[in-house]
Amino acid sequence: MDASRVEAFVSRKWDDEIVPQLVDYIRIPCKSPMFDADWVANGYMDKAVAQMVAWARAQAIDGMVLEVVRLEGRTPLIYIEIPAANGGPADDCVLLYGHMDKQPEMTGWDDDLGPWTPVIKGDRLYGRGGADDGYAIFGSLTAIMALREQGLPHARCVVVIEACEESGSYDLPAYVDHLAPRIGKPSLVVCLDSGCGNYEQLWCTTSLRGLAGGNLTVRVLHEGVHSGDASGVVPSSFRILRELLSRIEDATTGRILIDGMHVEVPAERMAQAQEAARVLGAAVYDKFPFMDGMSPMGDDLTELVLNRTWRPALSVTGADGLPSLQSAGNVLRPFTAVKLSLRLPPTLDGKRAGELLEEAITANPPYGAHVTLELEKASSGWNAPALSPWLDTAIGEASRAFFGEPAMYMGEGGSIPFMGMLGEKFPGAQFMITGVLGPHSNAHGPNEFLHIPMGKRVTACVSHVVHRHALASARGETTGVAAVAGGEHRGDHGCC
Repeated sequence: MDASRVEAFVSRKWDDEIVPQLVDYIRIPCKSPMFDADWVANGYMDKAVAQMVAWARAQAIDGMVLEVVRLEGRTPLIYIEIPAANGGPADDCVLLYGHMDKQPEMTGWDDDLGPWTPVIKGDRLYGRGGADDGYAIFGSLTAIMALREQGLPHARCVVVIEACEESGSYDLPAYVDHLAPRIGKPSLVVCLDSGCGNYEQLWCTTSLRGLAGGNLTVRVLHEGVHSGDASGVVPSSFRILRELLSRIEDATTGRILIDGMHVEVPAERMAQAQEAARVLGAAVYDKFPFMDGMSPMGDDLTELVLNRTWRPALSVTGADGLPSLQSAGNVLRPFTAVKLSLRLPPTLDGKRAGELLEEAITANPPYGAHVTLELEKASSGWNAPALSPWLDTAIGEASRAFFGEPAMYMGEGGSIPFMGMLGEKFPGAQFMITGVLGPHSNAHGPNEFLHIPMGKRVTACVSHVVHRHALASARGETTGVAAVAGGEHRGDHGCC
């Protein structure tokens, strides 16, 4: 492989095609179904599908087969199959994954920015979804084309772009089952939907947290009443809600109080967290837009990395029953409802975590208040299988070739449900989970951006690893090692 040619090809493709395509994509408010109940009638998802498909079909990739798969009652899925080329193994497979659906608007965008208003400032493309995860289909196909441009071998490749990842990927299992005969058994999975600790080296994700959450509602009255008349007699639904949350979380430290929510951190992950803390330093926390004078939840950087990647943590992400400040009268309100988002350790069973959460909240409600928890999500996380020597070498080579720095490994605090699913369905697969969501990129929040140079380098790194996979497969190195590790609890050892 001529790394300089790959770099030039990828950069040209990004500048001439991918960035303009992402500008158009950002304008499409193709929110995930959880945030757009009328997504079918609104047609934004279909518009995003049409744009991506039109670009993909215009690429000069011999033998490519592209289909928009639509199972009844489900979000669409783009399925692309590319045959092996230049002597690459036809009986082996690389699966490349991404998604096209987006998080909702969120408030707080700068005056000259907006979720559906693409703006380029220097190396940054602002707008919702460019980095999470609109670039995935463009980057995946460009990585493959960069190999073909040099006549380099690659195995058969399958690209899957789903449309409900931000809603928990609830449609994906049906599609994976439906397409299983066509997908085959990939020995390498590449996911471009993760984060990076900095923009100076390649970062591979070693674990992802699970997620349990839903809508907690506390009802105390059939209707609101005068607060002066009722307070002191009728308990406030807000106070009861606070008491219930205190069953889950220590209000002083944020530690989750349910013992069954905690797991032992594997030694390998502990070592990776220590190395990530050493490399990143204060960037572990100062990538977040803290208010002046604020401090993080501790000063031990390794512990902060572990808090973010291997420990349970609760966020309240929405509320109902609370009038705006402008319309809040002297009323003791009949109910308070909040949306809970409880991140789970990677190896904790999501279903069991949901049960523990529901038990803790709904048992013996104070004053006999009507307390309900409608669970929307209870999904397990993911811990990568042992890293095969060929992939360890390939990732290190790629980072040095295109970044000039060694690769880094770290868990991520978010969830990608697809990874756990694939880990179970394809226990022999190796995983390269990477992405462009680095410091201040603010996925899901205001002022979200894609760091364009990072997108280029990650694309080039994927090209390198896919090529090395073909060489390793020819030597018989892509089978066996991962299958042994995969037989353990979703791979509790090694990395990436």
